[in-house]
Amino acid sequence: MAIFAGVDIGSTTGKALLLDDQDKILASTIMEVTTRPEKTARICIDNVLEKSGMKEADISFMVGTGYGRVKIPFASDNISEITCHATGAKWLHPSVKTVVDIGGQDCKVIGVRDDGKVREFVMNDKCAAGTGRFLDAQARVLNVGIDDFSELSKKADSPALISAQCSVFAESEVITQLNEGNSIPNIVAGIHVAIASRLISLLKRVGIEEDLTVSGGCAKNEGLIKILQDKVGVNIVHMREDPQIVGALGAAVLARQKWEKKAA
Repeated sequence: MAIFAGVDIGSTTGKALLLDDQDKILASTIMEVTTRPEKTARICIDNVLEKSGMKEADISFMVGTGYGRVKIPFASDNISEITCHATGAKWLHPSVKTVVDIGGQDCKVIGVRDDGKVREFVMNDKCAAGTGRFLDAQARVLNVGIDDFSELSKKADSPALISAQCSVFAESEVITQLNEGNSIPNIVAGIHVAIASRLISLLKRVGIEEDLTVSGGCAKNEGLIKILQDKVGVNIVHMREDPQIVGALGAAVLARQKWEKKAA
C-alpha cells in the first residue's frame, strides 16, 4: 500500500494528512504553529504517523504547502496553497467551481476549472481584513471566545454597522458600539457582515460560479457562513471533511499524482 502525505504550514496553524492509494484518509491533525515552520511540520507528521500506526518510511511521497512550505526539509516537493486548496476542495466535492479560503492572515477566492486546475484567483494578503486574525482581534475587544461567535451571531436581531475594513479601525467601531449599548450578538453579526462584504468584493473579481464552498478554520463559523450565503445569493456546499484540512488534503492528492507520474 502506498501512502501519501500533505503538510500545510499556515500563518496560525499547521495541518497534516495521510492518504492511501485507495483514496482513504488515514489520519489528520491540526495544531497551532510553533516559532519555526520545520518544527511545526515535524510535530504534525509525527502526530498523523502515530494516529495511523505508520512509519515515516511508509510515506511514498510528501508535498508541503502554505506559508512554510519551503521550510519542510523532509517533504518530497512543495506546491502553492492556491493549487492545494483547489485540489482538496475538488477532491471532496467534484462539482465545486469556486473556493473561498479564509485563513489566519489572508483570504483567497479561487476559481476552479472542471479538470480541477485553477482558473483564476485573487488574494487579500496586505491586511487582516476578512481573516481569522481579524475575528480574533474583535473577540478580544468583546471579551468573548472566538468559538462563541457563531452562536452569538445567530441571536442578533439587527447587525451593527461595522464599516471599517482595517482591523484597528474596526476595533474602535466595536468599542463605540459597546459604549452606545448595542448588544454583543448584534455587534458580532455586524463583524460577520463586514467580513462577508469583503469576501464578496473578492468573489466578484473572480466570478461566482456554483458550486461554491469555503475552506479554512473560519468555515467552521456557521454564523459567518450563513451571512455570506445570504449576501452572495448562492448555496454554499459544506465540506464533508474538516474544512481546515483542505489544503493538506490537496497536498496529499497532488503527492499521489506526482508519485504516479514518477513511477509511470
